Amino acid sequence: MQFDAPLEKEFRLNELQKKAFKKLHIETVGDLLYHFPTRYGDTSEMRSIATLKKGDVAVLFGTISNLKTSKAYYKKIPMGEGKISDDTGSIKAIWFHQPYLAKMIAEGALVRAEGKVSERKGELYLSNPKIETVPKLPIAVGSSLFGKNDENHALYPIYPESRGVTSNWMYHAIQKIFKSGLLDTIPDEIPEPILKKYNLPKRKTALVWIHAPQNKNDGLAARKRFAFEEVFFIQLQKRQARLEYEKHKSFVIEPESGAVEKFVARFPFKPTVGQERAIQAIIADFKKDRPMSRLLEGDVGSGKTAVAATTVYATLTGKPKGQNFGHLQTAYMCPTEILAKQHFDSFITYFAHLGVQIGLITGSGCRKFPSKINPHDSTDISRTQLLKWVANGEIPILFGTHALIQKSVRFKHLAYVIIDEQHRFGVSQRKALAHTSALVPHFLSMTATPIPRTLALTIYGDLDLTVLSEMPAGRKPIKTEIVIPGKREEAYEKIRHELLAGRQAYVICPRIDEPDPSKEMALNVKSVKEEAKRLKKDVFPEYEIAILHSKMKPAEKDSVMEKFKDGRVHILVATSVVEVGVNVPNATVIVIEGAERFGLAQLHQLRGRVIRSNEQAYCFVFAETKTENTLKRLKALEHAKNGFELAEEDLKARGAGELYGRKQWGLSDMAMEALKNIKMVEAARTEATALIETDPNLSTYPLLAERLKKSENKIHFE
Repeated sequence: MQFDAPLEKEFRLNELQKKAFKKLHIETVGDLLYHFPTRYGDTSEMRSIATLKKGDVAVLFGTISNLKTSKAYYKKIPMGEGKISDDTGSIKAIWFHQPYLAKMIAEGALVRAEGKVSERKGELYLSNPKIETVPKLPIAVGSSLFGKNDENHALYPIYPESRGVTSNWMYHAIQKIFKSGLLDTIPDEIPEPILKKYNLPKRKTALVWIHAPQNKNDGLAARKRFAFEEVFFIQLQKRQARLEYEKHKSFVIEPESGAVEKFVARFPFKPTVGQERAIQAIIADFKKDRPMSRLLEGDVGSGKTAVAATTVYATLTGKPKGQNFGHLQTAYMCPTEILAKQHFDSFITYFAHLGVQIGLITGSGCRKFPSKINPHDSTDISRTQLLKWVANGEIPILFGTHALIQKSVRFKHLAYVIIDEQHRFGVSQRKALAHTSALVPHFLSMTATPIPRTLALTIYGDLDLTVLSEMPAGRKPIKTEIVIPGKREEAYEKIRHELLAGRQAYVICPRIDEPDPSKEMALNVKSVKEEAKRLKKDVFPEYEIAILHSKMKPAEKDSVMEKFKDGRVHILVATSVVEVGVNVPNATVIVIEGAERFGLAQLHQLRGRVIRSNEQAYCFVFAETKTENTLKRLKALEHAKNGFELAEEDLKARGAGELYGRKQWGLSDMAMEALKNIKMVEAARTEATALIETDPNLSTYPLLAERLKKSENKIHFE
């Protein structure tokens, strides 16, 4: 059996299984070996139903039957229920607020259930138990679920499944791979001194331990090894990319003495210490002959745009030594047309007194400042004319969306690229912007996404990191209130008070349209369209309400946002499309519906929409559930000082996979798991850095070099 052999060559697969493996991204024998269990069940924890009493938290194995959905005792709470039976008796299982669970399990299925034993009217029942199907029922406490050859294994692996492929099938397939002798032929790419230093098992041992652990420590040691491996490989790639990038040359930019200080002195506010440090760090990078590569991370409202404007000014006034031409140019890319237009307008206020020409290019059209007719305003111009002025250097600052990196957009002296909330922008795109220039522009990526330190170290290993952790002076902390069902009317009165004072409000919903009634999981999820109708009819009939969502055309979005900015719309009901960049200082209230469906970091970004002035801002977080864990997690919003604290909390509670979505980064679940361990990430970073510094091409470690080459296309950083 070969590691790279197609799975269907070694195993007989039906069409359903082929589809399932495609969905799970498993194509080869090696892919299956690296499809790790998410966790392990343990038959040694098993209780018989006859021994249960009120208050116990128990693990049961049995057969489930009598599955149905109904309404609970006061005919208000939807619920699912079923009966679990073993050789000693039976007990009812009830899932309050989760009727869909009764539809996800087949009648007569063999299951493992874990939950608290409660009592009502003398009858015991399991309250909201965790439940999953198992391949067979254990014969006794501590016995195996997999048959005679595995009787000493109380632990059994639980794999990510897809319809047509069960954990049981995967377990036996992996045992077949083990028996083939394939593991003896697989080399270990991680250098042995590193394995010994961190007490990590070799690859062969780790593969056996992770799929068939004799005890929990085996499983933990194997997971630690593979987590380290993933982060280590990513760090190697990042360090290599950084070295390669630094081989290029860039414009050496040295601003005139005192010029930057005079520019900053015009701000209507005093810069924070963090802003001053960020400006100094970027200008110090400008003075080097290799391109800057930096990430500026800061909460919404922390002043990233002011830092960007100041460093763009430094580029404008800092002519390279020995060069005598017009201004160096800056390209400023934004994720949406709304945000590109907003930044274009804000830069006009920063640079109007200098008479500098500023351009805007999007899919909808082009604009230029200043207008020939009105030097204090911008004007629409043709795309052809804008591109001509950019190409000859007359327009030194150009804003845009992805339209900026089209081949038709050519700069004369592009020295600086700023990317706002666009993480997937690598060296090749930066060079594409510069086109034929031999000099690569300095690069600044800006994000308001609070990224935990471990994630930043991993995915941005090739960037220098600058963090703005404080707010401008005079900015009042937002008042956040978690609103449970039953307290909604009180919250509406507080919102009405702000609207009466002339303020505006956002209402954020998880969905655009009403959910499919057949999908019960979605029934309680608020939608933008229906919520806007309900608010207009039943709650705020006297106010103008509009909607905003991602399916609207750019022109429609712009029209709605202009009306909201001008105060013609009082309440904007939207999806999280407003999360990035929208700036309306008069909006002081934000309502977030279905808050349990958002991560803490995302909730924090959403509430940042109303921290745009020195007025008191309010955030009402509406939760549809009263469960203790959910409310405890949401309560962190009331006390956290900044988004970074919340991101760390979310990482602990939900994991990076849920927090950012593993698809966003292309990282495996194992790598995401590693991000909870700062010591492991820093160790992997240290070892990767040391290895690349002494052997940039990894010529001493050909297996490692080959592995990196294979995996470099699998990992992306958006």
